[in-house]
Amino acid sequence: MKLLTKFFSKDKKMKIDFCEKNLDRFVTNDLFSQYQSLLNKRNIIYKEYECQNKCKECIKSPYAIVDGNFIDAESSEELLDKLKQLYEEM
Repeated sequence: MKLLTKFFSKDKKMKIDFCEKNLDRFVTNDLFSQYQSLLNKRNIIYKEYECQNKCKECIKSPYAIVDGNFIDAESSEELLDKLKQLYEEM
């Protein structure tokens, strides 16, 4: 019964980790409020790290680590869309 309760729980959390340098490099002021709106949602836990030792990826494109999975995109807008989609699917 405990397993079913956990499976159908509405309190599922999404953990998102960012690299500060990557955010500074790719997220523009125009998109900042949109990112902030998503990250302030009740079931999202996020953290910014000074460095995540993913320098090759960090230089190339915006990325985030969502629940332990590496998610990258061609642009910060695309990354935001991917994060929104993952949030809606949880």
